[in-house]
Amino acid sequence: MSKKVPSPRIDVCKFRREGHCIGCSMTKSQKKLFKSIKRPDQQEAFVQMLVCQQEKMGRYTHWGPAYLKKLKKKKAKVKFTLAV
Repeated sequence: MSKKVPSPRIDVCKFRREGHCIGCSMTKSQKKLFKSIKRPDQQEAFVQMLVCQQEKMGRYTHWGPAYLKKLKKKKAKVKFTLAV
């Protein structure tokens, strides 16, 4: 993958659930970290880690379809499968 991976944020930024965003499950420090990552392969690995985090925490089934919509809009692709 050579193109930049879009941010996992889905524009629902409310930090509840022990400091995790109810939209994407990232903490504030994870959001800062994603912004600092420049290599697309590392950005993709971060999103993959986030998917695992969401599965462990539960209640993030809305994120996959919203992120896929964002990927389609930005004409971006990822190498892993998102649960829909």
